[in-house]
Amino acid sequence: MRHRSLRTARQRIIGGLAAALLGTAGLTLPTAAQPAAAQPTRSGETAPAGGTAAPGDGLALTPPMGFNNWNSTHCRADFNEAMVKGIADIFVSKGLKDAGYTYVNLDDCWALPQRDADGKLVPDPVRFPKGIKAVADYVHSKGLKIGIYTSAGTKTCNTAGFPGALGHERSDAQQFADWGVDYLKYDNCNNQGVDAKQRYRTMRDALKAASETTGHPIVYSLCEWGQNKPWEWAADVGQLWRTTGDISDTWGSMLSIAKKNLPLAPYAGPGHWNDPDMLEVGNGGMTDTEYRSHFSLWSIMAAPLLIGTDLRKADARAFEILGNRDVIAVDQDPLGKQGTVLSSEGGRWVISKEMADGGRAVALFNETDRPQRITTTAARLGLPQADGYRLRDLWQHQDQNTAGSVAATVPAHGTVLYRVSADRRWASYPPAAELGVDAAPFTEAGATAPVETALRNFGGTAAHQASVRLTGPDGWRIKTTWPTRAATLPTGSRLTTRWQVTAPKDVKPGAYDLNVRADYRSARGDKVGTELPVKVNVVVAPPAGAHYASDLPWLSALNGWGPVEKDTSVGENAAGDGHPITLDGTAYPKGLGVHAPSEVLYYTGGHCTDFTAKVGVDDEEGTAGTVAFEVWADGTKVASTGTLTNADPAKAVTAAIDGASTVRLVVTDGGDEVTSDHGDWADAAFSC
Repeated sequence: MRHRSLRTARQRIIGGLAAALLGTAGLTLPTAAQPAAAQPTRSGETAPAGGTAAPGDGLALTPPMGFNNWNSTHCRADFNEAMVKGIADIFVSKGLKDAGYTYVNLDDCWALPQRDADGKLVPDPVRFPKGIKAVADYVHSKGLKIGIYTSAGTKTCNTAGFPGALGHERSDAQQFADWGVDYLKYDNCNNQGVDAKQRYRTMRDALKAASETTGHPIVYSLCEWGQNKPWEWAADVGQLWRTTGDISDTWGSMLSIAKKNLPLAPYAGPGHWNDPDMLEVGNGGMTDTEYRSHFSLWSIMAAPLLIGTDLRKADARAFEILGNRDVIAVDQDPLGKQGTVLSSEGGRWVISKEMADGGRAVALFNETDRPQRITTTAARLGLPQADGYRLRDLWQHQDQNTAGSVAATVPAHGTVLYRVSADRRWASYPPAAELGVDAAPFTEAGATAPVETALRNFGGTAAHQASVRLTGPDGWRIKTTWPTRAATLPTGSRLTTRWQVTAPKDVKPGAYDLNVRADYRSARGDKVGTELPVKVNVVVAPPAGAHYASDLPWLSALNGWGPVEKDTSVGENAAGDGHPITLDGTAYPKGLGVHAPSEVLYYTGGHCTDFTAKVGVDDEEGTAGTVAFEVWADGTKVASTGTLTNADPAKAVTAAIDGASTVRLVVTDGGDEVTSDHGDWADAAFSC
């Protein structure tokens, strides 16, 4: 599935289915510290060491790793032979091959729209002038593998109408095998209402037959978007199956997909993996913190790691994230367990993954928009009782010790990823200490906001010569009358410091980054440093009167597909491509266009009394789309619509927000798959 917009989806999904910056020159993948236990295994080549039984074909015994062009190129002209060869070259030269990335996969638009006179697929001679086999031979010459794409329908998902494999399974599978293809992504568009299990099993049998004649096995990726719960029936069909709709390069999309995939842990294992779609790391729609969360979550979910950015244009930060071997080792652990959720209260997630060495990987994930303290214990993770444990931070590449607590103050949208194990040498590592911050998230120009920091020692040994400091941008005043140093922090103790942070009088509204850093030493003199960002928003309350929401600045805006749009519908994935907001045939010149899941946050500073809007699914979605609208004043829900579809008339929303500092406008997907959920806040306005 290529899009969440019905304008594309309804052209391709038929019968029985719901419409559903620097160049790389001079950049080298950093050589990270080696993983705490085993090195990452090469996808599909290493037998599992215990855990879920592996299938007899021996394919994809660890989640496939590689590249797919779609998220960065879609069907544009820059998807061609030169790109595929260039990615293969970069895999080798930048260390990605050695890190475990194996597959270089072609997505839609590689073929001509028509088959030849013999019913064979024809590669586009402009994109691939030497054909697919020549490209495959080049990729293979680099010690890598190649993948290809088609659909379990009469046409693929692109509106140009490239040929699908429905009714041509044997012939197409044989072509793929003859070309040397190692991996097939099999989509779900234009399926003519034929039973999904039948369509996907037919291609399974065709791939097996082609493999028998050529001796060339093909990893089989089912891409039916989780419509028919493939995790329940596809373990003997393919090696991986999509569990969700398409990902887009937004925080809301990534988060929604992760939440759908996390509960499916019991179905994953060597040779049969839940696939929450490709990686967006490096495409520019999320922050580096969010991309690290994306990569951490996919790894602890034992998800396929298919790079979705054009590595020829990627910067050093993208290579650093994608090449983190400590994190990759979690994904590629041969036991083949998908991480399970231990808790998620208040957006504070603890996700634990059993590892082949008997240890645990644990993700402390903060889905909220402010720092959160997240904790668990070695016992809760299922580790045996011990005097102490080794705690390895997989992003900082640091080994420390803990007496049993596993904790971190995690930045907004961030993830701390640890590997925890019982280790007789635990006391030889420095003690683990958590740096926390409690900060006022808003201040006005010239005003002073309180910030409190705490350095907590949860190691099994004492921390010595502890110090903490807070820094901010030029012109900001930061002072404290509380201690910033401690000679010794015994196990369980903390150094608490209160700060007064004053913004300059002439500072412009916006988000400003402060930073708190702590340093300490172990008993052996090892120096440990840890940092935590502190984000403070300089805000201005709306003046008295009535104001359209689209005329006011927001503090933050999250959207499930593309950006939130002002005074138009959400449109497609690019900014500014929306259309007039239209509900029940009436066009509205003012409002917000969003795509579920969405959240827009405003600062009202206690100056506003009411919020009003007309809401519903935009008319451009035809019969598709299910959404629910909510208004939150500070932490209280003050209005909600329940689920609305395009068949429902526009609904008036009135919310009392008197005294609230912030107002959040939330749109959910109505509890179903996020597809074509274009929601409108028409005539959205604040009374202040």
